[in-house]
Amino acid sequence: MSSSSSTKRRIETDVMKLLMSDYEVTLVNDSMREFYVRFYGPAETPFAGGIWKIHVELQADYPYKSPSIGFMNKIFHPNIDELSGSVCLDVINQTWSPMFDMINIFEVFLPQLLRYPNPNDPLNGEAAALLMRHPKEYEAKVKEYVQRFATKEVVDATNGPDDKEEEDAEMSDIGSISEDDS
Repeated sequence: MSSSSSTKRRIETDVMKLLMSDYEVTLVNDSMREFYVRFYGPAETPFAGGIWKIHVELQADYPYKSPSIGFMNKIFHPNIDELSGSVCLDVINQTWSPMFDMINIFEVFLPQLLRYPNPNDPLNGEAAALLMRHPKEYEAKVKEYVQRFATKEVVDATNGPDDKEEEDAEMSDIGSISEDDS
């Protein structure tokens, strides 16, 4: 019982720290186990200027097991699946420790992942191959994705996994749909 209550307390503490930080956090159904965080691409990288909506889910064994993290809008990166947005769990789990909290994910882990991709453990083979063979072309494609898929308008219109197909549709259509929902 105490292990369960300490896990619950830890989740509440970590999520509250995140809510009180400068990050824009949206809880799913008022749950502290599932939420979205608005994440900005790190400066001095091809991802600079990009905005991503990150889906975070905390497992029952958090903080002993890393959170599940996924990009809701598209990103071109060797360690992030372009279609599902899932982040290579090996990368997270190799560095994860219960000493880390949610702030570490957004201030250290994700910026480091974007700054230093690992093409040897890819979820996106095309991005990994391009990074290794033609780094300038890789950088250009990253910037193209940032301009097409990582804008404030796209993030504001991205409500969930079902919207992925509609990202290429006209933004005004998506905007009007999401405005009706709120």
